[in-house]
Amino acid sequence: MKSDIEIARSATAKPIGEIAQKLGISGENLEPYGHTKAKISDSFIASLSGKKDGKLILVTATSPTPAGEGKTTTTVGLGDAMNSLGKNISICLREPSLGPCFGMKGGAAGGGMAQIIPMEDINLHFTGDFHAIGAAHNLLSAMIDNHIYWGNALELDARRISWRRVVDMNDRALRDIVMSLGGVMNGFPRQSGYDITVASEIMAILCLSNDLEDLEKRIEKIVVGQNKNRQNVTAGQLNAAGAMTVLLRDAIKPNLVQSLEHTPAFVHGGPFANIAHGCNSLVATKTALKLSDYVITEAGFGADLGAEKFFDIKCRIGNLKPDAAVIVATIKALKFQGGMGAKTLDLLNMDALEKGLQNLGQHISNMQKFNIPVMVAINRFSNDRVEEVDAVVAYCKNLGINAHECTHWADGGKGAISLARDVIEKVDSGVADFKPLYKDDMGLWEKARHIAMNIYGADDIVGDTKIRNRFKEFQDQGYGHLPICMAKTQYSFSTDPSLKGAPKNHVVPIREVRLAAGAGFIVAVCGDIMTMPGLPRHPAAEKIGIDENGETVGLF
Repeated sequence: MKSDIEIARSATAKPIGEIAQKLGISGENLEPYGHTKAKISDSFIASLSGKKDGKLILVTATSPTPAGEGKTTTTVGLGDAMNSLGKNISICLREPSLGPCFGMKGGAAGGGMAQIIPMEDINLHFTGDFHAIGAAHNLLSAMIDNHIYWGNALELDARRISWRRVVDMNDRALRDIVMSLGGVMNGFPRQSGYDITVASEIMAILCLSNDLEDLEKRIEKIVVGQNKNRQNVTAGQLNAAGAMTVLLRDAIKPNLVQSLEHTPAFVHGGPFANIAHGCNSLVATKTALKLSDYVITEAGFGADLGAEKFFDIKCRIGNLKPDAAVIVATIKALKFQGGMGAKTLDLLNMDALEKGLQNLGQHISNMQKFNIPVMVAINRFSNDRVEEVDAVVAYCKNLGINAHECTHWADGGKGAISLARDVIEKVDSGVADFKPLYKDDMGLWEKARHIAMNIYGADDIVGDTKIRNRFKEFQDQGYGHLPICMAKTQYSFSTDPSLKGAPKNHVVPIREVRLAAGAGFIVAVCGDIMTMPGLPRHPAAEKIGIDENGETVGLF
């Protein structure tokens, strides 16, 4: 079979205006970026406020493994299948980061015959949203140091500045830096560092804002550090919000593209699924819901992180009511969760598969706690055995859950027809009665504890006096109503990535608590969380280039 980039390049894309017309978007409401991608005007989005919302379906997955699970591929395949059944459907995805594209993961536009296009543009600079977010973030960084240089009227304590800088690249050398060296003219030396752009609070803010006005108000609330009296200092006090909003004026407009089968796809925003909520933008999702009868979206990492944050952060802030969840599982991933090594996953091992099914079982149980229908998509690889697939189907059936064998990677939309029909039936039945996991008025510490015990299967959470005092400090400052964003390893329900399956009798240690006042959540850091990845020994960038015909090669 051709590579992903070869498949995407050989596809015949429709002009983006035709894709927009499917959704009732006229040409004057499009801002084209070439022939196959466009932004949607904010005035048109505002005009949709009185329209009824469509149905919202989340695609999530079992715990991530080196073999990959295929959430994006399944999201696209399911969308194409529903489109082929004559449904008015839109797909909502995150934008890829350049860091993983040139690092280990590769692209993030789906795969095989279930992709969104133009794949190269989407995986690289696209419409410039990430560059705008990085520029806005770093403008605030520059204004912080400039304020200190010119007298520091707000009495910012240089030891307590929490706002770092960002770049959309994996670069471990920038994790910790000493800046402003070189003498008096360059400012006051201090220690700081860089995060990758997708970990920026600006990214989270853009993805949780309803419009440009809301965006600016959220930016004003960003806490950049504390003064000498331990009082918070904000971006609003630095008079930075207006200029930052100007840089983001176009970035907040959702991007419209298409799948290989011409299903409309909104690709917008890309916050980390650890330090942030890991979902595409709220404005893109809400716009899609006004324009489509069904909207399929995804959330980063496994369901214990991405889906929980989608439900408890994005849906809470955006007042969304999801109608169903699809959990993606692969035979390889389940065998890995059952104890097999990454290099042996092609071997038949029914014992490991059965043990690994416990991981899927806990994800199913977790999703059911939100009172919505749950289905399983078995993203089938060509060398998966019939008995392995049958074992997963039987396991799910015993739990009262339908599991569907899906071959969309090889067959496109027609490979996910069974799943699509089940999703349509469940969604149209109206049985969903969505409820978040906890209420707003629950204490911050109790919210974190509730997530750990009910989603991770932990016995409790633990934190030293300093951590407990930090929770209390945020509670006393009026942030107690905010949701909790748990930042932990994606590879296990526990905070130990080596614990596979569905571990029990563990506790979740909280190492740090951070305030994301602009985004509107509290981050509870559990274990070591990397906000600036490094490149692997042999990064994907080594194989990427331009051939004699001027075309990109090696990109996924």
